[in-house]
Amino acid sequence: MEEYIVSARKYRPKTFDEVAGQEAITSTLVNAINNNQLAQALLFTGPRGVGKTSCARILAKMINSSIDNDKQDFAYNIFELDAASNNSVDDIRNLTEQVRIPPQLGKYKVYIIDEVHMLSTSAFNAFLKTLEEPPKHCIFILATTEKHKIIPTILSRCQIYDFKRITNKDIVEYLIKICKKEGVEFEAEALDIIANKADGAMRDALSIFDRILSYNNKEITVKDVSINLNVLDQEIYSNSIDLILENKIPELLLLLDSVISKGFEGINYISGLSTYCRNLLISKDEKTITLLDYSDKSKKKIIDQAKKISPEIIINCLELLNKCEINYRSSINQRLLIELTIMQLGSLTLLDQKKKSSFKIIPFEYFINTKIITSSLNPVKIKVEKPKLDIKTSGNSGLSLNSIKTIKNHEFKSNELNVDPEKLPKDEFTE
Repeated sequence: MEEYIVSARKYRPKTFDEVAGQEAITSTLVNAINNNQLAQALLFTGPRGVGKTSCARILAKMINSSIDNDKQDFAYNIFELDAASNNSVDDIRNLTEQVRIPPQLGKYKVYIIDEVHMLSTSAFNAFLKTLEEPPKHCIFILATTEKHKIIPTILSRCQIYDFKRITNKDIVEYLIKICKKEGVEFEAEALDIIANKADGAMRDALSIFDRILSYNNKEITVKDVSINLNVLDQEIYSNSIDLILENKIPELLLLLDSVISKGFEGINYISGLSTYCRNLLISKDEKTITLLDYSDKSKKKIIDQAKKISPEIIINCLELLNKCEINYRSSINQRLLIELTIMQLGSLTLLDQKKKSSFKIIPFEYFINTKIITSSLNPVKIKVEKPKLDIKTSGNSGLSLNSIKTIKNHEFKSNELNVDPEKLPKDEFTE
């Protein structure tokens, strides 16, 4: 029986062309070797599982093989040290003593120090002089996931390469290549879920891939991936949005109950729906569609659904979901909190429709020359003309008694209504 090898080891890149998602770094390293401009101390930093150690090993082999074309492996010129278990001053002193000895074959001895941030401060200080002025036949490649833990004096002596998270698209493409080599059938949406769960780490994606193949070695389906990873697929969130748009609150509550009955926490559903709403929002503009890190098939489904919903509704959804996530931990009845949020979501478009059909606010100026006559049947709007004020003043500077009486009479008359019965509306009042 053939020995089983995990995919992370079996498909570890052997050349820079096989490294996924780090094209900028790999092309820079190749050019540095070809132009003989490679620094003697390199620092590879970035998240876990993105290819730091793999690139260090590929580089170590290329350094000597590019000089001597006799196709030798030169593996004996490569030394790997795990700083997590060799982090004392004595370990570094032993290393510096080995560094002095030149290689028997090839031009360089390459030292790869993994998890270098685990070295103690005294070990770092013992390593400073060697790192600053290494022998001509030595090249150091340091790798770490936590650059901020490395002392500045070490950083200043290294040429730093920042490895980025691998995009979901690159992970999916890499998994598709493996599926084709292994003869495994797959669903694109299933590989999307694996890539999302891996969170930018190819090694994690390959580990998940092996788990799914152990469950079903013939094909990789959305159902199998969802069961094994305990995650909800995009179809559930897509259905939720459709129900929200149709104001189907009972169906939404039943959907939530089915999710919880499968063993998922209610807050996982809320968090996933929040992410899905975010994806819908950025799909509304062509400029931000590039932020969707999904396969083309999954991306098309999101974009098509985004056309059915307004940005205002999406933003309201996000606000309600975010509020629910904030209050979840402190809530005594967490399920009730989630159900209330679901009911509010299902009412959003209904409230929006009511707002559109509501009365417009009438400006105050409208009432200056207008009075409303209401009866038990019909309210009637009547135009009121105020009597003109005609005050005759005498030649004296003060107002006469007659003038004062005229003003008083005007105030009384202004409160009366001059209604022409012929001008009254005949139709019944409606909204």
